[in-house]
Amino acid sequence: MFDHFAWSVLVAPALVSIALRLVADRLPPGRGAYVVAWSAAATAAASLANLLVFALKAVAQVPAVGTAFGWSAHTVHQDTAHVAWAPILSVGLLTASVTAVSVKARRHRRVLAEARSLTDGTATVLVLPDERPEAFAVPGRPGRIVVTTAMREHLTATQLDAVIAHEQAHLDAGHHRLVALADLAAVGHPALWWVARHVGYLVERDADEQAARAVGNRRTVAHAIGRASLAAPPALGLGLNAAGRGGAIPRRVASLLDPPRPGASHWQLLPLALAASTLVWTGEAAWDLIELLLKAGMGS
Repeated sequence: MFDHFAWSVLVAPALVSIALRLVADRLPPGRGAYVVAWSAAATAAASLANLLVFALKAVAQVPAVGTAFGWSAHTVHQDTAHVAWAPILSVGLLTASVTAVSVKARRHRRVLAEARSLTDGTATVLVLPDERPEAFAVPGRPGRIVVTTAMREHLTATQLDAVIAHEQAHLDAGHHRLVALADLAAVGHPALWWVARHVGYLVERDADEQAARAVGNRRTVAHAIGRASLAAPPALGLGLNAAGRGGAIPRRVASLLDPPRPGASHWQLLPLALAASTLVWTGEAAWDLIELLLKAGMGS
C-alpha cells in the first residue's frame, strides 16, 4: 500500500505544483484559474483521502481493534512493516490538515458574512460614504459591488465604469469560489501553497480582460486599475477587488496595454492528468485496504 501513499501524498502534489507553474500563464487567465484551482483541489483531496486510508490502517493494526472486529492485527501491520512510520504519521498529518482546512473554511465564511453585512438593500452597485478608497465585489444572490465615495472621487467617470465592470466580471464568473477552492487546497497540502496566490492573480487578470471587452478599451481599464491601486489602502479582505488580492499590478497593467494573446488549451491536460491519476491511485489505495482487511479476517 505504501506506493499509494508515496505517490498521492509525497510525489503527486509536488509534480502538480510544478506543472501548474509551467502551464498557468500559457492559458487564457479565466481558463487558467479553473485549471489551477481544480487541479490543486483534486490533488489535495486525494492526499487527504490517502492520509485517511493510512490513518484507518493505523487503527486497524491495533490488536484490540483486530480482536473486536475479527481480523489479524499482525497481518494488517505486516503490509507496511517496512515503513511502520507511515500509518502513524498519517494520523498526525490528517489531523493537522483537516484542522487547517476547517479553520480556513470558517474564515472564508466569516469574511463573506462581514462583506455581505455592508450590502443591505437592493442596489447592485452600492456607494458607501467612506474616506478609504475601496471598490470590491461581494458574491451572493444577487451579488453586490461596493464602491466608497473616496474611490469614486479618485477616478474619472470612465475609469469608475471600468472598475465596476471589473467587479461585475468577478461576480459573473464566480471567481470567489475558485479563490476559496485554491485557498483550501493550499492549506490541505503545503506543496500547493503557491496555487492560492496565483489563482488570485489569474482571476484578477480574467476580470481585467472581461472589463476591457465590456468597456471597449484596454487602455482605459489599465489606467483605471493603476489609479485605483495607487489610491487604495491595504486590502481589507472583504471581497475580490481590482486593486487588492491577486496583486502584481504592474504586470496586469502591462498585459492590458499589450494586445490579447490566445492561449494554448492543450497545456491544461498536463496538470489535469496528474490530478486525475492521483485520484485514481487513491481509489486503489482504499480498495487495497479493504482487500487487506478481508485477508486479515480470513487469517485470524
